[in-house]
Amino acid sequence: MKIVDIISGTQGTAFSFEILPPLKGTGMGSLLNTVRRLREYDPKYINITTHRSEYVYTETDNGRFVQRTRIRRRPGTIAVAAAVQNETHIPVVPHVLCSGFTREDIEYMLLDLQFLGIENILLLRGDKAKEDAHFIPTPDGYAHTTELQEQVNRFNEGFFVDGTPIKVPGQPFSYGVACYPEKHEEALNPETDFEWFKKKVALGAEYAVTQLFYDNAAYFRFVEKARKAGITVPIIPGIKPLAKLSQLSVVPKTFHCDIPEALASEALKCRTDEELKQVGIEWGEQQCRELIAKGVPGIHFYTVSAVDSICEIAKRVF
Repeated sequence: MKIVDIISGTQGTAFSFEILPPLKGTGMGSLLNTVRRLREYDPKYINITTHRSEYVYTETDNGRFVQRTRIRRRPGTIAVAAAVQNETHIPVVPHVLCSGFTREDIEYMLLDLQFLGIENILLLRGDKAKEDAHFIPTPDGYAHTTELQEQVNRFNEGFFVDGTPIKVPGQPFSYGVACYPEKHEEALNPETDFEWFKKKVALGAEYAVTQLFYDNAAYFRFVEKARKAGITVPIIPGIKPLAKLSQLSVVPKTFHCDIPEALASEALKCRTDEELKQVGIEWGEQQCRELIAKGVPGIHFYTVSAVDSICEIAKRVF
């Protein structure tokens, strides 16, 4: 079933969350434990992130040479999606990226997902490579999500990326995209960023999930702006409770989101991670209650370093 149909068929606010594939060689145990803990709160779907490969540099011959090796620290998105769906019977939403993937890589991913009967995906540009100062498209890949959407649209219409017809087309993919209430970190300004969002919707995005935010007013302004522009797709708020002191500097920089004064004031009083974790839970509960009261279609949680907090918030509000 399509995510938009799941959302529209849910009484109240749909609960969903995002997980990362495990680090290479660490097994599925911890990830499946996370899924089992959060399953208690009736998630309507589960997102699985995708991660590009990266380069590591090692010295050889007593430091005379530096060897560059390409690795993927978190492989297995498709396998994880299949395993989670098989165990839970909850729809999964693997992420499909531009970053680090060629057009052919993307096509093979779509074929694999189709073979597995997975019909929902989230299309994203993805982050820049760690070694790059700015985003550089992979050769024979894409610079923007809109280009990725065009490939998926053609695949849904029954054509491979080289234009040859698919002899036996499968179930078309239903997809969502990302949006940014406080603008993407690389956007020149909120207006140009919003224009990109409009293009993504015009190309067929059926729903959007926001970047994490801590100021609900930013989300409400963004939704109001979208509705005035004629955009009617569901816009699902993304929430990530603060849980570690280090996040007070990392999160605003990494995700280009503001920490509201009221939250910052309480957070800066904290001296331990546990103290901040409790502040994050209280603020997250407050956010969710306000969002639910305003009738949001769903709330999507980002679980990295926040599973305990999300469980507590979900127990209180769902």
